[in-house]
Amino acid sequence: MKTLVRTRPWLATVLALVFVLGPTLPGLADGSGESPGSGATDAKTTGIVKKADESQSLDPYYLEVLEKWKKNGAAMDHKGMITVPGNAVSGKSEQANVSAGSYDGKNNVLIWNAQGDEWIEYEVNVEQGGLYTMELSYHPFVDPKHRKPIAWNVSVDGANPYLESKSVQLYRHWKDQLPARTDDNGDEIRPMAEDVSGWLSDSFRDSGGSYEDPLLWYLTPGKHKIRFAGSDPVAIESVSFKAPVITDPYQTVRRTSPADAAAVQADPIVIEAEQVDWKNDSSIPLSYDNDIASVPYVRGKITYNTIDGERWSTGNQEASWSFEVPESGYYKIAMRAQQSFLSNRSSFRTISINGKVPFAELKAYRFLYASGWKGVTLEDSAGKPFEFYLQKGKNTLSMRVTQAPLKPVIIDLESGIADLKKLAADLKALTGGVDDKNRTWEIRKDLPGFIEQLGALGKKLADVRTRLETVNGRPDAVSQGIVTVEQDIQSLLKNENEIPYEASRLVTLQGKIGDLIQQLNTQPLQLDRIFIAPVEKSFPKMEASMPQKIQGAFINFFYSFMPKENLNKMQDDVLNVWVLRGRDYVNLLQDLANESFTPQTGIKVKVNLLPDAGLLVLMNAAGIAPDVALGLGQDLPFEYAMRNGIYDLKQFPDFDEVYKQFAPGSWTPFYYNGGYYGMPETQTFQMMYYRKDVLQSLGLSVPDTWDDVYKMLPILQQNGMNITPVGHNPFFLQNGADYFAADGSKTALGTEKGFDSFKKWTDLYNKYAVDRSLSSFYQHFRDGTIPLGIGDLGMYIELTVAAPELNGWWGVAPIPGVKQPDGTVARWMGGGMQSSAIFKQTKKPQESWEFLKWWTSAEIQERYGTDLETLNGVSFRWNTSNIDAFAKLPWKKDDLNAIMEQWRWFREIPNVPGSYFMERELQNAWNRTVVDGINYRTSLETAIVDIDREIQRKMQEFHFIDDNGNVVKSLNLPSITKPWEGVDKYVKK
Repeated sequence: MKTLVRTRPWLATVLALVFVLGPTLPGLADGSGESPGSGATDAKTTGIVKKADESQSLDPYYLEVLEKWKKNGAAMDHKGMITVPGNAVSGKSEQANVSAGSYDGKNNVLIWNAQGDEWIEYEVNVEQGGLYTMELSYHPFVDPKHRKPIAWNVSVDGANPYLESKSVQLYRHWKDQLPARTDDNGDEIRPMAEDVSGWLSDSFRDSGGSYEDPLLWYLTPGKHKIRFAGSDPVAIESVSFKAPVITDPYQTVRRTSPADAAAVQADPIVIEAEQVDWKNDSSIPLSYDNDIASVPYVRGKITYNTIDGERWSTGNQEASWSFEVPESGYYKIAMRAQQSFLSNRSSFRTISINGKVPFAELKAYRFLYASGWKGVTLEDSAGKPFEFYLQKGKNTLSMRVTQAPLKPVIIDLESGIADLKKLAADLKALTGGVDDKNRTWEIRKDLPGFIEQLGALGKKLADVRTRLETVNGRPDAVSQGIVTVEQDIQSLLKNENEIPYEASRLVTLQGKIGDLIQQLNTQPLQLDRIFIAPVEKSFPKMEASMPQKIQGAFINFFYSFMPKENLNKMQDDVLNVWVLRGRDYVNLLQDLANESFTPQTGIKVKVNLLPDAGLLVLMNAAGIAPDVALGLGQDLPFEYAMRNGIYDLKQFPDFDEVYKQFAPGSWTPFYYNGGYYGMPETQTFQMMYYRKDVLQSLGLSVPDTWDDVYKMLPILQQNGMNITPVGHNPFFLQNGADYFAADGSKTALGTEKGFDSFKKWTDLYNKYAVDRSLSSFYQHFRDGTIPLGIGDLGMYIELTVAAPELNGWWGVAPIPGVKQPDGTVARWMGGGMQSSAIFKQTKKPQESWEFLKWWTSAEIQERYGTDLETLNGVSFRWNTSNIDAFAKLPWKKDDLNAIMEQWRWFREIPNVPGSYFMERELQNAWNRTVVDGINYRTSLETAIVDIDREIQRKMQEFHFIDDNGNVVKSLNLPSITKPWEGVDKYVKK
């Protein structure tokens, strides 16, 4: 018997490995699969299961490839230089919209008016082999629809040499429209940036700002094909290939600078940091700082007097200033800066003078953490200021965000996550994913090498921590976080035979390290003024004295009692609009109303910022309410409607015309007792995100139905992958189940369709082994372990902004659905909305209605979304509910087509009194079935009893049910069974 007990773990391991590897053997033996570049093979029809090609998802970093190239003798000091005219294209994709012509003063250039994913190709004849930079002379299309940088996938001879080549970026130039305008309170309105891009020249850099120098490309003697793939329109004058520029250290540069320069007798030059000559990202905003030493400073007024530190922190964000030098000679540079955003964290900037980094120490200059504003002088390690030789006349100074010193640390931390994933997979293969406390393990025998690998990872992380502290200049929260991970690993190793019982801790550690990496990706730095002084002269005072600090604190304290919006002072002669959003949103809307609505209608509008939804409730109870409120949560109008605090929009005679402008399923949350009490304003969509490269390497296609998903899940799981957890919404809506009875008196979950839908939802976890939770869809999507999943449009923006290396390698599609008898696939799904409403206390209901119609119109929504994105960047994409305006925002055509198809099936759950109880009890039922193993029917029946009890209690409170439980009046909930035909004109089959 003892022998049998001791062999059980070994047998379990063998059986688990057979189970995991067995189904993959036919695919591995077949050898006839297509390459990822040739299109996906449909695994459903071929029956072939392919093992993932790790090279597809684990591309080497540039740092690793460059080191290998140099080790193999790739030359950097060659004299090779090649220039290819932009119009000398040797190949292009079939749909590429390219032509030769004139553009903004230059003739015979390539005009590439990209409309979707396209590519062009150049042939280069290389005589001297070696490492080259690629430099482009280009002109971005200046158009409101095109605001983001030009992003390209650059390949050489049909392959990406390293990960970063999948997304190189060419930037635009923006300039803030100064002086800033002021509002009615005398506060400045954040200025809009204007695209001032002309013909520009720049070398290719990685989009993450991870390296000090431009990217290098190894070209051997002979002919090479260089392909640029992207979807951003641009004009190209030329592509140049040059030997890399070597930047000498400061001492070398200083020795070779003019030695006979006379001492400069000029006053220090002062540059206001907010007055940038240009910036390469419109979303590097100006910021208001109320420190008394910040210039300009106006008591009690918002004045945009600095460069925003928190938003000037990622990628290659760059700002440039110009200044006049009165005499040629040597100068020193300092700046009034604040670097106190992340405790004990240093930030780094690449500093250029006249477009060139003058010496190596400025490739990644470190700004140490310090509390409050400090005067920072550019100086060497001994504290001696650097001396810059500047010629008389116009000069420029530029500062670009870089995380180059941290990149090796980030790579090692990502490697640590990969190690933990492998260890977790090995452990799962051993245990079969079952946490059986009755089994006895001898981990060193049952899983040879596991303990040694886990111990080695702990030592590796200790080394990473030491290097991080050296780069940062001191310990910080990230290095302390690494200490915590090390301690967790040591804790596991103390009781090594208990590790199989704590397999989930390995997954938790992956999440911890992932969070640390995210923290390292930001380099915040706020600037007020820049000083350029002759080396013999002192800088002006850069910090406030103690008396000034005390005075400033008193002034700021005094003005804190003077709110900008006095909401209880309602103006009778204007339409009072409250907005539950940030100040930039309010200012933009006020400008639009003054420019468009008031001249058209004669109705004056006062837009106020509503800082908290709770204030709306309190002030309404006190008899103070706006005429119109915007930015409300989708359930808030229903709550007010039940209490007779909001206006029924259906009372307006032209409501039916407005109703048709929006998807019927977006109106359902605002319905109450025969009326509609809110209007859709913005909405998001649940979409399916997929990694093209990973699915192609597995021979899988994008699933159309849930049956397709079920068939592909074993293939994903056999390759250590999975999909995201999915909520209940699609399973109930797509299978014809309702959440509530038509009269609103109880839940409708107790029907056979309801039970069947709940079973399908829980089977996704119990039967098909989808993970119950996921720490970060974004992070797992990036590394390819979750190559398919459902997320909202926030995921779209996050991937666009923060994962440029995946450019062209991911896509969006409508969510999987259920095939209907007529052959259509039902994809019903909600997503979430913000709403607008008219309050019952208004004395101007008709004027309020006119304002809402104006505000939600296509023209105004498009203009507002365009301005908002220009001011704040792509991350502030305005997901308007107006489909005509939405379609005109800068989406990729294929992505817009997918979103529109999902919009057809958009349907939110209606509200009834007490419906807030449903979500909680459905989740409890899920927990009982998936976590505790209780029968699905028993579990849902328990939830139904609790939900119905709460609904009936609230229905009695609002007099829909009498004391005996009889229905007095019916809610008559709207029923939506057909997809919206309003999207037909936008969806291309």
